[in-house]
Amino acid sequence: MTMHDRTFDVIGVGFGPSNLALAIALDEAARRERPGLAFHFVEKQPHFTWHGGMLLPDSDMQISFLKDLVSLRDPTSPFTFVNYLHEKGRLTAFINRKTFFPSRVEFNDYLRWAASCFAERCSYGEEVVALEPAAERDGTVTAFAVRSRAADGTERLRRARNVVIAAGGAPQLPECFAPFAGDTRIMHSSRYLDRIAGLGLTDAPTTRIAVVGGGQSAAEIFCDLAGRFGRAAIDLLVRGRALKPADDSPFVNEIFDPEGTGTFFGQPPAARHAFLDEFRNTNYAVVDHDLIQRIYDMLYEQRVADGSRLALSSGRAVVAAATDRDGITLTLADSRGGAAEERRYDAVVLATGYRRGLDRRLLAPLAPYLADATVDRDYRLPMAEACEAGLFMQGQSETTHGLSDTLLSVVAVRSREIATAIVERLPPPPLPAEQFMRPVRLAASS
Repeated sequence: MTMHDRTFDVIGVGFGPSNLALAIALDEAARRERPGLAFHFVEKQPHFTWHGGMLLPDSDMQISFLKDLVSLRDPTSPFTFVNYLHEKGRLTAFINRKTFFPSRVEFNDYLRWAASCFAERCSYGEEVVALEPAAERDGTVTAFAVRSRAADGTERLRRARNVVIAAGGAPQLPECFAPFAGDTRIMHSSRYLDRIAGLGLTDAPTTRIAVVGGGQSAAEIFCDLAGRFGRAAIDLLVRGRALKPADDSPFVNEIFDPEGTGTFFGQPPAARHAFLDEFRNTNYAVVDHDLIQRIYDMLYEQRVADGSRLALSSGRAVVAAATDRDGITLTLADSRGGAAEERRYDAVVLATGYRRGLDRRLLAPLAPYLADATVDRDYRLPMAEACEAGLFMQGQSETTHGLSDTLLSVVAVRSREIATAIVERLPPPPLPAEQFMRPVRLAASS
């Protein structure tokens, strides 16, 4: 066990876009408001990567580059996407493309470029396994111990007055696939590029691959597989009756404005729930219109050529799965009332989304100090009076902060809100030694 004697003002768990934006906001605070602010991040990946398993060569962002790490808060910051393009010598060329939507590969490169500025403030290759009470004053917890484990089993312990958890979502797998979590032939979309090339699948008509899901990731993977394996049979299994387009019209897009977070938070729970239901088609189980058109064209051209290797199977829900040495058998129920059927595949990709929420295992040692599981407006978890250390959450609060909470739309503004909340609650910094030795000047007597 390696113990770090220093107590940090902030430790971030995870170093994806949310905590990267926070690193920038904390750096700004250290320069402008709180000199000496000490912060560090712990990331389980060996290096910075944003959705590495889905960095498909033909995939573009679904969000404007202006919703980068800082622009909505400070467009003059050196960490804007525009400055990244300038530093890379591509600004003019990007302008000539006449688009607000860079490729996902390029945006990942932008994030890595920004993350490289904080290389000394992030410990990669370490997974945080527990948060524990660490320091006390008069019976009150003043800091947390952040326990992490490296790939070689080495454990490290760091102390922090505030912890910000931004670990992202965990892959959500349909229940029938739970027994096969170790089978590399069955993969979640988050591991798609990591796994698909290593399976040794042959590009032959006898090869069959299923993609399960009706959202953007499922559609993108279906198209990638169609090009990657030019002769294999690819099925897109969709529970609904059709692929549904995402609503990205201007008025609807206003719900993702950072200013809307406070309005949403101020609504009663029933109104929040109704809002999330009404606008679910902006973010869940929907596909960009141009990608829907592309898939339709692919299937139409296949009909012209009397082909059948690509199929969109709508109204099909996977209700059972079984594996053997030679493949995977899926049982598909027909939502329109038809008979269930079984289909055999060599590989299955589950584009079935993510689950989010508090990691109870991680926070178990802090259970006596957690007053509530719902974060406040400033993203801080309410703590008992016996704990003054701060615990903040990023990207886990859709039900209280709105649909934008899990997206890039608010990271620039949210990071500053969290940084401000942290700085305002920190104890005053110690005065430099010379200030204690400076002679007191008395006013001249009249």
